[in-house]
Amino acid sequence: MNVTLRQQRRGPEAASPEPPSPEPSGPEPLSPARLALVVGAIAASPALWRPLVQFRAGRRWYYRLDQSDPNPAYELWLLSWLPGQQTGFHDHGDAAGAFAVADGELLESTARVGRREARSRALGLDAVRSFGPAYLHDVRNASDRPAVSVHAYSPALSLMRRYEMTGSGLVLAGAESADSDW
Repeated sequence: MNVTLRQQRRGPEAASPEPPSPEPSGPEPLSPARLALVVGAIAASPALWRPLVQFRAGRRWYYRLDQSDPNPAYELWLLSWLPGQQTGFHDHGDAAGAFAVADGELLESTARVGRREARSRALGLDAVRSFGPAYLHDVRNASDRPAVSVHAYSPALSLMRRYEMTGSGLVLAGAESADSDW
């Protein structure tokens, strides 16, 4: 798979002056299996991502990678993880997704709303996970060394719902939108 990336500017100066179109005009979303191929190929090519990686102790670092296609069917994110850093339980709204461990090891936990049980699995170097819309999980670095992962979502993330584990089970705690929260 041949993937070309370029750095994307973030912040107010990167905002588009035109409001989004009310009708979908982009390409057809990619399947979870196709997204898994994309993240696996990028994770296996450290020259594409290693120069961009940063590690931050106070807050997890993430960076949206800009593809060379002006209207991609998916978006790519590069995330770094210091020991102990985690996402907390969340979903990806209507987007399907996939992520690959590019360096280090991560722990993924899955749970269902209203239940207290969570299942966890260790994900080592080159491990790839893919999922459909509304998949709910927590990802963390439970190891003693830094980690890096590559994530893809299709369509692009517009909403992430956050969840908390309570005595009565997993409950919705809030939502974040792409326009205002990241």
